[in-house]
Amino acid sequence: MAISVLDIRDTFAAPRVRAVAAAGSARRLPVAIAAAGTIGVLEAVGLMAVGLAGLDDVLTAPARPAGWLVAAGLGALAAWIVLCAGSGAAVIDGAGRKLLVAVSCTELVLISGLLIVATAVPLPNPTSLSLPALGLLALAVPVGKLLLVSAPSARRWVLEGPRVRVRRADPVQSHRMLVTVTLGVIGLSLGALAVLSPVQAGGVSDPASAVYTLP
Repeated sequence: MAISVLDIRDTFAAPRVRAVAAAGSARRLPVAIAAAGTIGVLEAVGLMAVGLAGLDDVLTAPARPAGWLVAAGLGALAAWIVLCAGSGAAVIDGAGRKLLVAVSCTELVLISGLLIVATAVPLPNPTSLSLPALGLLALAVPVGKLLLVSAPSARRWVLEGPRVRVRRADPVQSHRMLVTVTLGVIGLSLGALAVLSPVQAGGVSDPASAVYTLP
């Protein structure tokens, strides 16, 4: 027999069970998630390297483009780099895979459009690879990311949500006495070094001895 309002509610309402993960249990990062995030970060690094290498050629070219075109290109490249690195980091953290999927789909559309334009208009090819091989190599990056984040283990990782950050005690607060003694020993050592081994005037370390005069 229910003796309180809480008992009556618990009697007629369906019990709700929440699965709470153990505080000490660590989630294992799936291989697909690690690979997808690593590809995103490495792609960002590669884009930055290519951009820095090509910027000098663009600025020193005889037919240099207008300033606003260079600024727009640098802005688009910077946004692309940030999105690639951010989407890879978000997937590894478990925050979501929508950003990585959106970036990969945009890359697919962009690369496909460039390949279509290259078949009609001759574009400069800075590499020794043929145009089809270069296109397939470029398409492999977004396709690989999409396949990796679509794996069942990757979906489960994202559904579980971001990883729980374990709060750790500040070592300075936990070992205040040790920190104080260490700072005292360092200070005494430096003071003793300054007193026992003073700098000799006119020695090698004297700035005046490094000055040379021309005859």
